[in-house]
Amino acid sequence: MGNADYECSHKVAVPPSKPFLQSLKSGLKETFFPDDPFRQFKNQPPSRKVLLGLQYLVPILEWAPRYSFQFFKSDLIAGITIASLAVPQGISYASLASLPPIIGLYSSFVPPLVYAMLGSSRDLAVGTVAVASLLMASMLGKVANPTENPQAYLQLAFTATFFAGVLQASLGIFRLGFIVDFLSHATIVGFMGGAATIVCLQQLKGILGLVHFTHETDVVSVMRSVFAQTHKWRWESAVLGCCFLSFLLLTRYFGKRKAAFFWVNAMAPLTSVVLGSILVYLTHAEKHGVQVIGHLKKGLNPPSASELAFGSPHLMTAIKTGFIIGIIGLAEGIAVGRSFAMFKNYHIDGNKEMIAFGMMNMAGSCTSCYLTAGPFSRTAVNFNAGCKSAVSNVVMAAAVMFTLLFLTPLFHYTPLVVLSSIIIAAMLGLIDYEAVIHLWKIDKFDFIVCMGAYLGVVLGSVEIGLIIAVTASLVRILLFVARPRTFALGKIPNSGIYRSVEQYPVADKVPGVLILQIDAPIYFANANYLRERISRWIYEEEDRLKSTGETGLHYIILDMSAIGSIDTSGISMLEEVKKNTDRKGLKFVLANPRSEVIKKLDKSKFIETIGQEWIYLTVGEAVGACSFMLHRYKSNPNAVEYDAQNNV
Repeated sequence: MGNADYECSHKVAVPPSKPFLQSLKSGLKETFFPDDPFRQFKNQPPSRKVLLGLQYLVPILEWAPRYSFQFFKSDLIAGITIASLAVPQGISYASLASLPPIIGLYSSFVPPLVYAMLGSSRDLAVGTVAVASLLMASMLGKVANPTENPQAYLQLAFTATFFAGVLQASLGIFRLGFIVDFLSHATIVGFMGGAATIVCLQQLKGILGLVHFTHETDVVSVMRSVFAQTHKWRWESAVLGCCFLSFLLLTRYFGKRKAAFFWVNAMAPLTSVVLGSILVYLTHAEKHGVQVIGHLKKGLNPPSASELAFGSPHLMTAIKTGFIIGIIGLAEGIAVGRSFAMFKNYHIDGNKEMIAFGMMNMAGSCTSCYLTAGPFSRTAVNFNAGCKSAVSNVVMAAAVMFTLLFLTPLFHYTPLVVLSSIIIAAMLGLIDYEAVIHLWKIDKFDFIVCMGAYLGVVLGSVEIGLIIAVTASLVRILLFVARPRTFALGKIPNSGIYRSVEQYPVADKVPGVLILQIDAPIYFANANYLRERISRWIYEEEDRLKSTGETGLHYIILDMSAIGSIDTSGISMLEEVKKNTDRKGLKFVLANPRSEVIKKLDKSKFIETIGQEWIYLTVGEAVGACSFMLHRYKSNPNAVEYDAQNNV
């Protein structure tokens, strides 16, 4: 291709262009429907399509006909087990959100029923989550004091939950779940760890028996509030808290060490509540500084649709809170669901999960519930208890319903210090220091993102930590796009393979030829950088050849195998590189351009500019042509003048 004598065995083909609407349709399908959800409807009769559509929208219709009594026995045991955890956790996390404890129990009744019908995970156990509870308290507490104006605060909490559900359902309906993917693993590890640290520190209020406490969430304010009230510390409460916290940590430790102790670990929170209540009742500890929950009214969830504060002057705060806790709830819930689905080798649909989460939170906001998601601790208990389907959530809801109807008076003497111990024990499991060490070993930038999120939460606020984490992740994406890696390639000895000389020092550079590879698409964001970087590669190679006395540089081969796409700025960059190499007396050669790239190069007339004969299917063929030309010029100097005259 490079001249009349050298013939390449393969030619780069330009694929036929597609109509614009067809290309747009294909692009939208890949963006929003990568799982091809409509495949099952092909070649089906109308009645079958209706049934498949109902099963797709309401997953319980798909698996319920195959449900067996054997499955129910397993789900019954798992449901009762997670109910024993749901009751104390619901009360504890509601207190963390500065809401009445009964709201936590309500939140473990209606949302699990909705999820059982719409969710696609067999293992996810629905319930309130600590981080969202903390976020709600810290954000809504700035505009409505839960102590001075509890009704207004409660209305804002329901409103925030409603908008969280609207966002979650919208993301699922419009298949925008990839937005959640911007919360990287490092971001979530740091954010969860920071939130868990703050939650643990705030529980010092309950452990030490303090009545008044700061509403700020940063570690400085929390510790200042703790040590400014040393004269109000209650030793009775502290001793009780340390005992129950030790009990919970020990049961969790043994539960991890031996599978036989799993049930002890699962029942530990409810056991603590029962023992704590009996101890307070027998010793009248509430008269000696040990605070108790007090009266919990009987009955099922009262409707709260009329409590949604759409006309409140603080509506925007509720919307902002709802969107943030909605995203956090989605990220945690979907990540937990996918993790446990891998153990049983089945797939969960992220968009279905978003719709299920959204519907259960919208329904929950109208039935006196606040935000629910898929907490890791409850799901782990559900998984280990042998659940087979989402029916375990129905059993849990039934157990909570029984509690609401008949057992709430028994929680009157439950000490708040026990709830604080339960929260601390659960939160310590979210501080994943092993994951942080792993990030440090594998990727320092991920470690920085993780620590940025952690320190932002601990030293600033939950919102600041979230902003830092997301911003750092976006900066990393922009850096990858704007500053892609470029490599010089060499030939692996005794092979026709060309690889990075940095990765493979044994790779030999081809005399007179510089082979470069760009490891990313070429867009407007990185076009200028790549032009300058290629120029730098050229003059550095020329300087190296001069210093070693080797053959001068004659050809620049650009391996385009890793360039999946290119825009007009990228094409302009290639044109500038071509002009730059021409001025230096070098020949610019392309190797292995991808389908979308060669199509755009053809439409932009760049192929005519560089010449079809200087575009090769592989790096090996390009090197072969360049080496042939160099050998030809050495053996026949007149060929240079001849080729110049004939524009070869």
